[in-house]
Amino acid sequence: MSWIRDSTLNWVQFLCVKVVKCGKVPRHVAFIMDGNRRYAKKNKVQKAEGHSQGFDKLAETLQWCLDLGIPEVTVYAFSIENFKRSQEEVDGLMELARQKFQRLLDEKDKLMENGVCIRVIGNLSLLPYDVQKLIAEAMILTKENNKAFLNVAFAYTAREEIAQAVRTVVSGVERGVLQLSDVSQQLLSNCLYTSTSPDPDLLIRTSGEVRLSDFLLWQVSCSCLYFTDVLWPEFSVWHLLAAVIKYQRSYAQLAAVQHAENVAGGALTEHAGLFHKQLVAGRLASLEEACRAAA
Repeated sequence: MSWIRDSTLNWVQFLCVKVVKCGKVPRHVAFIMDGNRRYAKKNKVQKAEGHSQGFDKLAETLQWCLDLGIPEVTVYAFSIENFKRSQEEVDGLMELARQKFQRLLDEKDKLMENGVCIRVIGNLSLLPYDVQKLIAEAMILTKENNKAFLNVAFAYTAREEIAQAVRTVVSGVERGVLQLSDVSQQLLSNCLYTSTSPDPDLLIRTSGEVRLSDFLLWQVSCSCLYFTDVLWPEFSVWHLLAAVIKYQRSYAQLAAVQHAENVAGGALTEHAGLFHKQLVAGRLASLEEACRAAA
């Protein structure tokens, strides 16, 4: 199924979306797409089919987010912990990733027309080389797009992300590029995989599990959290609207907490700002090198 879809809303759903859009709409929504395997068991199909159905639901949900005016979405697609699953399931997930990222490249005209920027966050070195190349191509192709942003957390855990951010800062201090006085919450935040994105306003988890499973632990400290019992492939626009309405009801309190957090984080020093620019340039160069290797 295509990553870019036409709207599937009926007139009642469309009207409800219009009403919800009259309130404060989150700029950035994160999803823990849980329940694919339980959906497969429930419907007596293979796990691979459950994961495939989960991708189809992602494509549909992305369109609902665009219908609502939500410009940025981050999804938890594959945790580093998922490598501990059976080899058959891991291989199936890697093959699904190959197919879907290749489909994304095949649809480049749609991506460019809709201004969609694709970012994949995580320790990509853990992935098969051909998957790394497909990801790099998709990110380089869409890096200048700015109408909508899709962040795919792949080979990701928050603790690994925070650890690599600390290693990056320590390396800067050891090389003399940074002073200890340059180290701040804001600098660490800018060294995370998500440094180019605002923190999520709303995080949604499906399947009835009430935990974060090592996803965006730094970034969601001031976010609205919404948990629902529905399995991910059965997620509907009504569940999304319910989550957004909860965010709207909590908005005043969340805004105050987020403001206090931003003040506490401080501003980057001149050295730290230059260090961050060099870090972003280095990450881009690594992607470009992977693309050249793919040619």
